[in-house]
Formats: sequence, structure tokens, C-alpha cells
Amino acid sequence: MFDSLGRLVHQRRRWVLAGALVFIAIAAVWGTQVFGALKGGGFDDPRSGSSHAAKIINDRIGPADGELVVLYESRTATVDDPAFRAAVTGTLARLPKSAVPHVTTYWDSRAPALVSRDRHATYAAIRLAGADLQARLKTYDKIRDDLAAPGLKTLRGGSIGVNAEMSRKTAAGLARAEMISTPILLILLVVIFGSLVSALLPLVIGGVAILGAFTALHLLTYATDVSTFAINVVTMLGLGLAIDYALFIVTRYREELRRTDSEREALARTMATAGRTVAFSGITVAIALGGLLFFPQMFLRSMGLGGMAVVLVDMIAALTVLPALLALLGRRVDALRLIRLRPREDRGTWFRLAHSVMRRPVAYATGSILVLLVLAAPFLGIRFGGVDARALPPGAEARTVSTTLDRDFPHSSLSPIDVVLTGGVSGPGLDGYVGRLRALPGVTSADLAGTGRDAVHVAVRTAADPQSESARALVRRIRALPSPGPVYVGGATAELSDLLSSLGRVLPWTALFVGTVTFALLFAALGSILLPLKALVMNVLSLSAAFGVMVWGFQDGHLAGLLGFTSTGTVEASQPVLILAVAFGLSMDYELFLLSRIREEWERTGDNTVAVATGLQRTGAIITNAALLLAVVIGAFTTSDISFIKLIGVGLLAAVVVDATLVRALLVPATIRLLGRANWWLPGPLRRLHARVAISEAG
Repeated sequence: MFDSLGRLVHQRRRWVLAGALVFIAIAAVWGTQVFGALKGGGFDDPRSGSSHAAKIINDRIGPADGELVVLYESRTATVDDPAFRAAVTGTLARLPKSAVPHVTTYWDSRAPALVSRDRHATYAAIRLAGADLQARLKTYDKIRDDLAAPGLKTLRGGSIGVNAEMSRKTAAGLARAEMISTPILLILLVVIFGSLVSALLPLVIGGVAILGAFTALHLLTYATDVSTFAINVVTMLGLGLAIDYALFIVTRYREELRRTDSEREALARTMATAGRTVAFSGITVAIALGGLLFFPQMFLRSMGLGGMAVVLVDMIAALTVLPALLALLGRRVDALRLIRLRPREDRGTWFRLAHSVMRRPVAYATGSILVLLVLAAPFLGIRFGGVDARALPPGAEARTVSTTLDRDFPHSSLSPIDVVLTGGVSGPGLDGYVGRLRALPGVTSADLAGTGRDAVHVAVRTAADPQSESARALVRRIRALPSPGPVYVGGATAELSDLLSSLGRVLPWTALFVGTVTFALLFAALGSILLPLKALVMNVLSLSAAFGVMVWGFQDGHLAGLLGFTSTGTVEASQPVLILAVAFGLSMDYELFLLSRIREEWERTGDNTVAVATGLQRTGAIITNAALLLAVVIGAFTTSDISFIKLIGVGLLAAVVVDATLVRALLVPATIRLLGRANWWLPGPLRRLHARVAISEAG
């Protein structure tokens, strides 16, 4: 199958490249319009009680004042100064009513929560027009500059301000990551590939994959919401996997060119071996990312959709565009050679390392597992949290507003627990229920925040951190409290509780699906029962180690000074799920490349020891180089201004480094040596099944 594909692409190489150019032109014009169709937020479960509460408030009552908070400060004047008041109220009065239906200030409410302790600052709680968050963000963009009051320091915050600033900084961080990683990648690609021509091939495939994924996402925006953060995964995986696939295919093509005078045969053999492995790898990685589609959160589903799109386009480009380019170049693939590469030795460093491991497999396996367990140990103490203003860097405008209100406004709380009653509850029944809310332990106030269309909104405030266990316990007490009608509990704390509940409910089924399908694919690719099982166990170990590094660095704050973020003592709950899916796919990518070559050598020699040594020798340097290049792409994301984007970068970087070094170089060879011929054992029925489902090349 892949042999035939290689011959066909070689024969039709100009048609393939012409089709690719047409696709690139369409994607560059239409696909890149996806940026205007992406959505912010998306961390909540739309089926949860907190989402229902937010929807009722939005649809029936109107968004609570305080979704947009504008802080006004003066070093000399106080809120009692007529000039201070005139500057603020005059500015707010000029805002169009169509964009700002309601504003709450200190002067019209006399609420002490709206004034700082020293009375030199106040904030306006503003309600924006718009049917949903995205619409209100657009409204905010239109009036943002009109909020500045003359003579006063003006800062914008609240959930609208945080969302808007996160979107801006995410886009800026993505551009910065590309600026940092691209020159480093170019240098490393030239060093690893040896020539300028071959070094450019991964960038071509990566560009096709990224533009193709943008086009796929743009199509998807017509059917579903897609998060703006999906662009980060598309860029990271698009370039990273393009480098992996190009490195494996180009290296194998060079190897086959040394064996034959026919460029056509060399390409056919390359596609039959490395191309087949790339196909299995792409499908495996896509399925791992497809597990994110099980989750109801738009953020995770978008990451899954974007990841699957870019991986599949990467795979297709590597199996069509790349071989067409190789067919066009032929032996000129090494043109413009800048570095003279030594021919790869049959018994080089990796071969000797493999033999060293296999002479003492128990010692190497035990030592490797102990190191992985030590790295994984902090993961046992993980504490989950949500996204708030602290995800922004210190000094960010919206974060400064949040910090100032917490520090200087004694009665302020921008994250109340929203209690929504439906069914037309009023009178003594409502008063009694509000009284019971005020009497709950931990409640500092419970006040009517709005009514409309048979719904009542009560804002319950507490002194506890919205992400703390004590605040989540209060949400549970409110939900258990007898009420005069249907009750929905929302707000940041309830959203976090519902998020954790949703993730805990869906994750086991996702893991079962991804594990089962991955096992089936590895069985089809390798013709073994034990090797797929072993691969899954290796993945669990390497992922646990990566999660341990993540908890140590972010929850415990050991990387806060180096990377410039504020540790909240928690890990944002949805990020480990994302890292799990992406890292699982990347880990299987390397596992499949190594085991496929070992399987090839086993079929050729029938000697388990020689197969492992030769397979590691042939792929060890390639996997290490691929991991190095991918680490550069991933590592650049640690420069983001958003803390959870940094966390994704660190988590995936740790997973790639641990997997490509400790696991692939030491633990996998040691376990294959210990299993011996059992690696390749198949009972008769499964052998016959494998013969039917395996994608192999005749002869």
C-alpha cells in the first residue's frame, strides 16, 4: 500500500505539488480568517448548574454589574472631591446607552464596597450590552478607550477585562514564541540535516499543516464554538510533528539512496517503511487528541479539534507533499550542504548503549523506574484550581484591578456565589431563604442582585478565596439548603466545583477509549500483544513524571521566579487533561518509531538482542534530534504572558525530554531484553487476526 503510494507520488510529483500550491493559496486567504471567528473563555461545562445559573442571569435578569470594573484613582483628590466625582460621572455619562445599559458608582449607590480605605480610589461596576460573552467583549473593545477619566488613573478589569487581556496577550505570546523559536530551529535543522535544502523541508510541511488546520478550524466555526487558545496547539503541534515526520522520512530516504541507484525505488521503500510508520503515528496521535472531544468544555474540545486537524494534515502532507518534493529533488536533497555529516555507523554509540543496557537490564530498568517515580512524587499532592486574574502577569491592567480591590477595598468581592431562584419566588418565601443563606457558616453577606422574568439573583459573598476548598464547601452547603423553588448556583467557585466534577466523570471513559484504540493500532502496526501493553505502561510512567515536574514548578512555585508568574498553590484543572492528551500522543509517536524499526530488524534477523541494538542505533539519534527540535518549539511557549500557557509548555517539555531520553534510551530496551522472545509472541487466532488487519508491504 505505502510502497504503491511512493511510486504513484514519484510518478505524479508535479501534479501533487501543483495541488499543494493551490491548497496553500486557498488556506492562506480563507483559512487565516479563522482568527476573527474564535471565542474566548470556554472553561465551563455548559450542562452544569453553574452554567445554567449564568445563562438565566444573562437571558432573564441581565449580566450582573461588575462584569466590567473600571478603577479610578487619584493621588491627591478623594471621592468626596467634586472634581473627582465630575471626572468619573462625566466620562461614564458620555458612554452610549446602547453599549452600556447600566452603570453603578459610589455616588448613586453610596455602597462602601465601592470606595477604597483611603478614599482616593473608587470603581464603577458596568453592565455591557451583548447576548453572550463574545458579544460583550466586542462591545468592550468599542468603548475601552472612552472609559478613561481626565486627570485620574484609569484601569479596566473584571471578568470582561481579564478575558480581553488574556486574548491579546495570547496572540502576542504566540508571535513572540515564533520569533524566538524560528531562528533557533533553522540553525538546528541545518546542523541536523546537514544541508540547507533538506533543512527547509520540515518548515514547508509545517507551514502546509498549520494553514490546513486553520482552514479546518474555520470550517468548524460554522458548526461549533472554537476557543482562541486552539491556535497555540495548532502552531506547536503543526511545526513539531512536521519536523518529526520529515526527519524520519528524509533520513530513511537518504539511507535507501545509499542502497540503490533508483530514486524511484528509494522513495517507494522509504514510504513502505518510514511512511507506514508516519501514518500509524499520525492516526495514533490524532486519536489521543480526539479523546478531548469527550469533554463538554469548549476549551478542551477546541484543543482536540485543532490538534486532530493539524496532526492529520501534517500526516497527509508528510505522505504526499514531502515525497513529491523528494521525488523532485532526488539526490539533490543534500544540495547546499553546509555541514558534512558522517555516515551513520551500524555499531555506533546507540548500538553500544543498547548492548550495555541489555547486559544489565534489571539494573537499568530498576534505576529508570526509580528516577521516574521520584519525578512523579509531587503529582500525588496536586491541588486543582481555576483561571482568574492571576493567570495574567504582574502589572497587567486587569490583574492590577483585581489586586487593588482585594488589598484596598475592605468590603469588595468581585467573585460572589450567584444563587438563582426560578419559578416566581417572592415575598416571605424569598426573604426566609435569603435569611438562611446569610446564616450559613462562612457567608459574610447575601443580597438581592437582580430580578426578572420569574427569576431572582442573590449574590452571596464570603471572605474565602474563590478557589479554596472552604469556598467550594460553601457552594455544596448552598446547594443542599432547602429552597422555595428550583435553585441554580453559579459564580467562579461553583464553576470550579462543576469543572472538577465534570473532569472526574469524563476522564476515565476518555482514558479507556484512547487506551483501547491505541492498543488496537499498535497491535496492527507491531503484531504483538506485550509491546502495546508495555508502551501504555511506559506512557503512564513518563506522563506521571511530567506531571510531577509540573506540580513542583507551578503549584509549589519553584519555577515562578525563573518564568515570571505567580503561583496560586493550585494547577488549573483543565490543563493536565490537555497535557495528558498531547503528551500521550507525542510519546506514542516516539515509541512507534523505535518499535517499528526494532520489529523490522526482528523480522530480518530473528534475534531479539540484535533487533533492539540495531533498531536503537538506527533511530536513537533521530528520536533525540526530533525531541530536541520539538523541545525548542514547545519551550518557546514558556515565554507566554499567560501562566497556564507556560504550564502547558513546561508540562509538554518535561514529557518530551523524559520520554525521548530516559524512557526510549534506557527503559524500553531494558524491558524488551527482559521480555525476550515473548515480545513477539502471538497465539494462533490473534496471529490470523493480525494478518488480516495489519497494513504491510508484500515481499
